[in-house]
Amino acid sequence: QVQLVESGGGLVQPGGSLRLSCVVSGTIFTDVNLGWYRQTPVNQRELVATLTRGGSPNYADFAKGRFTISRDNGQNTTYLQMNRLKPEDTGVYVCTAERHIFSYWGQGTQVTVSS
Repeated sequence: QVQLVESGGGLVQPGGSLRLSCVVSGTIFTDVNLGWYRQTPVNQRELVATLTRGGSPNYADFAKGRFTISRDNGQNTTYLQMNRLKPEDTGVYVCTAERHIFSYWGQGTQVTVSS
């Protein structure tokens, strides 16, 4: 079955950086569209960024200029590089993969931005 396993979360000070990783198994990685969502203490689950199988990224307004989504097809991994982090970025970040009509979700990794 399809599995997504995130890593890379943690505690970081405001202005710091983190790189999240998500390894996808059980499917043809080059056929999937990828995404990162987050669930924050204030908001419902919200989209952070997506990346098509063709390599086209899309970002939420709050992520533009600070976050970068990428993929390594050789490692079946997607990354979310997050820079200039703010306390309001605190939340659980979840990786997603879509192939055909199916969507798959990881368990999430906690990101806490605090001094």
